[in-house]
Amino acid sequence: MPHKFKIVSRKNGEFGAQFVYNSEIIFWSESYKGKASAQNCIDSLKKNAPGAPTADLTKDEDASGYHFEIAGSKDGQTFVRFVASNGETMVRTETYTSKSSSKNAIASLQKNGPDADVVDES
Repeated sequence: MPHKFKIVSRKNGEFGAQFVYNSEIIFWSESYKGKASAQNCIDSLKKNAPGAPTADLTKDEDASGYHFEIAGSKDGQTFVRFVASNGETMVRTETYTSKSSSKNAIASLQKNGPDADVVDES
């Protein structure tokens, strides 16, 4: 099954966006009050993620504008955030034991996100 974006319902009546491959959620968003905001998140990812730079915060790298951040977790693992030009986190990943898994998540969104279908499961 190809990569896709999903708009999903949250328990509190809000909505979220997910980037998924098969049944694995790679990236997920915060909760939004409106479905249109979840769709706007997806539209922005499709447009801005492909050429976005990556800052490895574990190496004190920095980036501005739309960008990915590889961040360290308290237990020594890493995870990825995609950050908007206003500094707000749009989506994030789970934590990974290997930094290469974080890099693979970024590559997946950059390569497959622009043409991924959007499925409304809300």
